[in-house]
Order: sequence, then C-alpha cells, then structure tokens
Amino acid sequence: MGKGRTLEWAARASHLYGIPRRLIITSVGAFAKAVVTLFNTTTVHNGDNRLHLVRSRPPGVPLLTVSNHMSTLDDPLMWGFKDFPITDPKLARWLHTFPEGKVSQEDGPIRRLKWGTASLITRAPVTPIVLPIFHHGFHQVMPEDFLFGRRPPFPLINKHIKIIVGEPIEFDLPGLRKIALLESHNESEPRLGWPRIARHGLDEVAQRYLYSNISEKIQTVLESLRQYGNSISKQRD
Repeated sequence: MGKGRTLEWAARASHLYGIPRRLIITSVGAFAKAVVTLFNTTTVHNGDNRLHLVRSRPPGVPLLTVSNHMSTLDDPLMWGFKDFPITDPKLARWLHTFPEGKVSQEDGPIRRLKWGTASLITRAPVTPIVLPIFHHGFHQVMPEDFLFGRRPPFPLINKHIKIIVGEPIEFDLPGLRKIALLESHNESEPRLGWPRIARHGLDEVAQRYLYSNISEKIQTVLESLRQYGNSISKQRD
C-alpha cells in the first residue's frame, strides 16, 4: 500500500490568510450558539470562572478543561453559551478532554476515568490549570437511541441544558512524584514494559500511581459537581 498524503497546509493557521480557518470556527460557533441559546434553554453556573481562565490566565500557562461525556455533540455545544468566545480563534485556545473515554447517556455517577488526561497533566512541561465542568441535557438534545436505535438527523429542541463550572483542581505534582518514586521500588507490582518518563525518572509503577491518583481526584470533583447539579434541580422542583 502507498503512503498516505500529509496535508501540512491544514496545520498552518496562515493557510490562505487564515480565511478557511476563521470560516470554519465561525460557522461551528454560530451553530453551537443557535442550538444552545435559541432552540434550547441553557443555565450556566459559575460560567465567569471559565471565561476568566480563557481570557486572562497567566502567559504560558496551559488550560485543560475536563467534563463528563453525554452526547456526540457535547463539543462544541458546551461552548456555545452566551458571551463565550467560541468564534475567536485567539482567545479560545486550550485543550478539552472527556476522561470517561466514551459517551454515556446513563444519568448516574461519574464512571472510572481513563488515564489519558492524567498522563497529559503529568507530562506537560508546564502544569496546566485543570478546570472541571459537569453538564446535563445534551443527551436529550442528541440522544443515542432516538429512532430505531439511531441518533436524530438534527439536534432536538426545547430541552433544558445545565452547565456547572467548578473551581480549578490543584495537584501537588512534586509531592505525588516523590511518593510515586517510592512506589516504584515495590517489586510486587506488575510491570508491562511501559517506557520510562526520562524527565522525572518515572518508571511504569510510578506512572500508574500518578495516573491513578490524578484520575481519582478528577473523578471525585466531577461527581461532586454532578451531585450539586442534582440538588439544584430538586430545589427548582
């Protein structure tokens, strides 16, 4: 088989003076805002926290947002609420992950998280600000089993969407690394041949300790936001 082509131009923001990039970002942003603010009702709690971190975080400090995953349209719809700079390619630069690893439309506790997000936090040259977000309602806008086991061709309307932004999660990475290095001396721990993280000297056992602890903390925070959201709903009822 021949080698696939590498579309290097697609990675350049300056391609065709940035016009295609701006058109796509603007179009997707307009679609998200229409679905979230015009065709459905959206309530955002503590949204200023997210706006501030996107617009005004310290130079050089990355932002990592994490959330539950309830539909295939979570991203970009969850960024379409009023006044969020989704159409500004300069302001809206950060990384968002769904650490659950897949869509779950069960209205239940946050599931055990995959370790990919924890790996990103551990390996980042500069520790990112980690902002947790819980949302509810996108599973009604784009249900997985709408008609004959399929999703609807278009987002549904007249649904209520709830977005709760938490406080940044703090991690004592230097302290966790010290404990992780001590754990690496435990010969009873299984080893599967993971490559070592050279910058911190973390072997496989140390990495598993770090990823597990970081993931559990994120899961706990997301679950607390979920429970807070449930309490808000009960008060309204």
